[in-house]
Amino acid sequence: MAPGARSEEAWLWHTTVCEAIQEVPRGKVTSYAHIARLVGKPQCPRQVGVCLKHLPPPSTDPTKKSPAFHSGNVPWQRVINSKGGISPRGPGAASHQADALRREGVEVSEDSMGQYTVDFKDYGWFPDILPSETGMVESSDEETDEEVAAYHT
Repeated sequence: MAPGARSEEAWLWHTTVCEAIQEVPRGKVTSYAHIARLVGKPQCPRQVGVCLKHLPPPSTDPTKKSPAFHSGNVPWQRVINSKGGISPRGPGAASHQADALRREGVEVSEDSMGQYTVDFKDYGWFPDILPSETGMVESSDEETDEEVAAYHT
């Protein structure tokens, strides 16, 4: 495998996580742990964070195509820690994320220690399944009903 190339498993994980995060509605937040649970790996919230940490920026060169998932089309700012806090990742990173959330209408508080938090009661997004999977579940049920009906006819 070439340096910097992802294994098929890593590519699938990254794709699955990014697609799930794209479903978080504007003005809402969720946790790394909840994304991990939604994609079937509840034991992997830190790996969700790793995906977001390595999310590239969109290409600014008009002759180069942006990666399929980048910071311009994956709303990374909507994922925070399970305590409702914005995890510090480097100088200015937490305030940058807080600003991005505020632009979406999310109220972000800052305590005396400079920690940023969001109230999950007001802004949390914690569905049992991803909205995109709702149709799949219903389709599966419908197929089962059709199979049963076909069997009895």
